[in-house]
Amino acid sequence: MPFDPIPSRARFEELSVRVAAPGAGAGRALGLAVTATGEVPSGVPLDRAALTEWGFRGAVGETLILPRDGGAVIATGVGDEPSEAALRDAAAAFARAAGRDDVLTTDLAGAGVSVEAAAQAVVEGILLGRYRYDALKSDPSTVPVREIVLLVEDASADDARRGADRGVVIARAASLSRDLASTPAGHLTAPDLADVAVWLAGEHGLDIEVFDEEALVEMGCGGLLGVNAGSVVEPRMIVIRYVPSPDVTASRPQHLAFVGKGITYDSGGISLKPSNAMHAAMKMDMSGAGAVLAAMTALADLDVPVAVSAYLACTDNMPSGSATKLGDVLTSRSGRTIEVVNTDAEGRLVMADAIALANEDGVDAIVDIATLTGAALAALGMMTAAVIGNDDRILDLVEAAAQRTDEQVWRLPLDRRYRKQLDSEVADIKNLGGEYAGAITAALFLAEWVGDTPWAHLDIAGTMRSEADDAWRTKGATGFGARLLLEVASTFSAAR
Repeated sequence: MPFDPIPSRARFEELSVRVAAPGAGAGRALGLAVTATGEVPSGVPLDRAALTEWGFRGAVGETLILPRDGGAVIATGVGDEPSEAALRDAAAAFARAAGRDDVLTTDLAGAGVSVEAAAQAVVEGILLGRYRYDALKSDPSTVPVREIVLLVEDASADDARRGADRGVVIARAASLSRDLASTPAGHLTAPDLADVAVWLAGEHGLDIEVFDEEALVEMGCGGLLGVNAGSVVEPRMIVIRYVPSPDVTASRPQHLAFVGKGITYDSGGISLKPSNAMHAAMKMDMSGAGAVLAAMTALADLDVPVAVSAYLACTDNMPSGSATKLGDVLTSRSGRTIEVVNTDAEGRLVMADAIALANEDGVDAIVDIATLTGAALAALGMMTAAVIGNDDRILDLVEAAAQRTDEQVWRLPLDRRYRKQLDSEVADIKNLGGEYAGAITAALFLAEWVGDTPWAHLDIAGTMRSEADDAWRTKGATGFGARLLLEVASTFSAAR
């Protein structure tokens, strides 16, 4: 590898989190939770009226920096009744307000919800709020967080430590997902991504198989090979397996599949994209695969009790004399034929082969995640991902995970009346429907390979990036999905 594709790794290796009693000595930056109503903490040197005069009302994410001996008190708004999401957002705001400091002390974990849940949310917020991708800058300006001190009562210290430990693991996974999505395509090709996955699998006790071009030809993965046809770089199918320790599961573990779209750069192929801001962001078209890979690295640390297999379909999508042409017909892993009517509808082609492999492994359910359609972005914007599927139970699970992690989703219908838009005159199916309902017809395409397996599809085309710092989301790649997938795996239980 020409450079370290996981720059956040070193920061987590150097990070420490500790719990201390209120009143313990603080570093330069002390963040104190201030609700929108009620008493102002004694450590804040202004009363409610004075805070209001300075424009601070205690809304979630508001901060006011107040000098003190040796540093500053940062009044941090948490709203009226702080939730996990509010505390995560408030912690991110505090971390940015204290952007010059590497030791952050706060009482936010003692506000609102249970101390364990609060500690997790606060640690996530601090670490994700201060994330910056600076691996390719000659003079990085970001000050990494070296230590977090959570101020909680002694009776709650053990709960705070458990929550904080979980928060570090989850923030590490989300940061890894951001690292991968932020890395330029020239520095992270499909073979490079496979090399990173092999290294991470070794570090985290995961089994891994990597299938190169020759193997993919033998396997009949015509969807992935068809997208790769215009590239000078080989594709990869990466299969990663996590098996829980017998200590956390009493019988044969249930088996969940994660499928991730890994288009390391999407030019659109022959259906070339216009040269605009979205085209420039197409290094992030592997955000689904990045989220899945990142989530896999945290399963053992979180003692997830179900088996999880990940299928990452990785290639770039480039135009050339050998590229797949409009009207070409590809034969997928399952044997179904696909007429390609638009080469920029490539994600579903590689995902079809990956989903087929998951089904061959007899998994109990599939959750796929992909930057799949501009239609999802147009419908839901950059804050909410589309979720579509064939099973209310798995969809409910994904929605609950989204609620817990504040990675918002909105359910769209798998309306099979639109399936006829995918009818082809020369093949079993074509890869693009009509002008409307694009997110739904894309999901209907994937459903052809899912069959009867319980399944949820996450379309993260809008949520893969943020145009500005916003709560725990930092400008650039968001890592959306890594935390959500971890929550799904932690709470999954198949119907048998």
